Amino acid sequence: MKKLLIALFVIVAFNCQTSNAQSVLEQVNDPFFGESCTSIMVGKKASTDGSVITSHTCDGRYRTWLNVEKGQKFEKDTTVNIYKGTLKTETRWDRRNMKIVGNIPQAKETYSFLNTAYPCLNEKQLAIGETTIVGPKELVNENGMFLIEELERIALERCTTARDAITLIGKLIKEYGYGDWGECITIADKKEVWQLEIFGEGPDNIGGVWAAQRIPDDHVGVSANISRIGKIEKKNKDYFMYSENVFSVAKELERWDGKEEFKFWKAYGKVEKPFKIREFFILNSLAPSLGLDFEADELPFSVKPDKKVSVRDVIALYRETYEGTKYDMTQNLKVIKKKYNDNKEEIGVDTLIAPNAHPWPTRDHRNLRNYLKEGTIEYQRTVAVAWCSYSHIIQLRDWLPDEIGGRAWFSFDNPGQSPRIPIYSGTTELPESFQFCGQKRYRDDAAIWQYRKANKLATLQWQKTREGMMEEVAYFENKGFEESERVEMQVKKFLEEGKKEEAKELLNKYTRDFTGATMLRWKELENKYWGKFGLGF
Repeated sequence: MKKLLIALFVIVAFNCQTSNAQSVLEQVNDPFFGESCTSIMVGKKASTDGSVITSHTCDGRYRTWLNVEKGQKFEKDTTVNIYKGTLKTETRWDRRNMKIVGNIPQAKETYSFLNTAYPCLNEKQLAIGETTIVGPKELVNENGMFLIEELERIALERCTTARDAITLIGKLIKEYGYGDWGECITIADKKEVWQLEIFGEGPDNIGGVWAAQRIPDDHVGVSANISRIGKIEKKNKDYFMYSENVFSVAKELERWDGKEEFKFWKAYGKVEKPFKIREFFILNSLAPSLGLDFEADELPFSVKPDKKVSVRDVIALYRETYEGTKYDMTQNLKVIKKKYNDNKEEIGVDTLIAPNAHPWPTRDHRNLRNYLKEGTIEYQRTVAVAWCSYSHIIQLRDWLPDEIGGRAWFSFDNPGQSPRIPIYSGTTELPESFQFCGQKRYRDDAAIWQYRKANKLATLQWQKTREGMMEEVAYFENKGFEESERVEMQVKKFLEEGKKEEAKELLNKYTRDFTGATMLRWKELENKYWGKFGLGF
C-alpha cells in the first residue's frame, strides 16, 4: 500500500509541478516571462551586525544540483571553455544539450566557488544574486558568447570585490559579446553591494549595454525581474559604473531621443514603471515610514530601513505570501463551520479560511475557483513560490576570516516551507545528494525531493499543517544560528593554529550533519502527512 501511495503522490506532485512549470514556460512569449527570481540586498550599515547581504531565489525548473568547484593554478596560454545550456543539466557530468560556444584565456589562478545554477559565492567572500529582467526581444543577439550564468562563474573564479567583478564582466561583454536576455546580478563583497543590469546591443552588434548602481551602505534594495536603475550620475563614480555605449546605443536604436532625461530602465527595460508587487512589498515592509505608494510612477532605487535589518529578517521576507494584506490570495477561500453548545444544539456559525486554502494555487486551481465565483482569487506574484528550485541568502562579514565570513543560508524547493542550511565560503564538499537534480524527474537520490514531498503534501490541508511545519522551520533556523557561532569559533581557532585542513573538515561535516538532520525531520513530516491524507481527508 505504501508503494502505491508513493506512486500516487509522485503523480500528484508532478502534476502540480508541471502545472507550475507550464505557467512559467507559457510566459516565455510574454514580456514578463522572466518573473522568476527575487534578490534582496542590504548594505553593511543597514544590517544589524555589519554584514553585507545579497540573495537569490531561483524560481523555475532550473537545475538543483550544486557542488563546490575548487580553485586551481594554470600554465601560461591555457584557455577555458564557455558554455551554453548549463542551467538544465541533471548532474555535473550531464553534457546533454550543453555546447561549447567559445573559449577565453584562463587566469593564472582561480578561486573556489559554490556552483549553483547561477554561481553564487566564492572563497574570498564575493557573492552574487540574480534576477532576469528580460527587456525587448530586439536587443537580444544570440551570437554573443556569454550568458549570464557563465559571466557569474568567471567573475567568481577571478575576482575578490564587486567593483572588480563589474569591470571584468563589462570587458568580457565588450570583447566576446552578450547573448542573453536582460539580466540583473546583485554583486556583493565584504564592504558593499551593487546592482548590475545588462542588456544586449541589438542584432547588428554582439556586444551589450550595462549599468551598475551601488546600494548605499545604510540602505536596502531589491531586484525582482524588472530593470530598476534610473538616472545615471556620470560624475558619481563611487555609486555608478556603466558601459561606454550606454547612451549611444539607446539613441541608435531609437530607445531614447537624447533630449528627455535618460533613465536606464526606461531606455532598455520595456516596462511601464520600474517596480511591481514584490519590489513595493519588500521596500514598504522595511521602510513603512516612507509611505510608499503602489500606484506611484516610480519608487526609490533603494531605501533606508526604519530599523536595521538582520539576516533573519531577510529570511523571513523570503517566506512572504502577503498573508493578512489585501494581496493575500487566500482571503476569499472561506468555509462555514457550525457551532454547537454542550447539548449539541446549533448556536451559530463561524466563517473560517478553508483548511485546504494555501497561497500557492496553480493556474488550474485559480481558474476553477474564479469560474465558480469571479474574482475569488486575484493572482499575485508572491516572494515565496512553489516552483522555486532553490534559494539562498548570503551574508558577508569582514571581521571574520574568509573561510567563515561568507555564509549562505541555502534551501531547496519552496522557500515558504523549507528549512535553510548553512554553507560557508570555506566549505569544500557538500552532501552526496546535492550532486543530483530533481527537476527532470522524481529521483529519491536528489536532495530537493527530500523536502518537496512533505512540502507538497502539506498544502493539501495547509491551514492545519502550516503551524507544525513552521515550528520545524523555526527550530532549524534557531539551531543554525546558535550552532554556527560555536562552529565559527572552533574554525577560527583552527585557522589561527594553522590547521586549515581541520577547519575545512569541520565546515564540511557541519553542513553535511545539518542537512541530514533537516532531511530526517522532513521525512518524518512526509510520513505524518501520509497518515493524515493518504487515504482521504
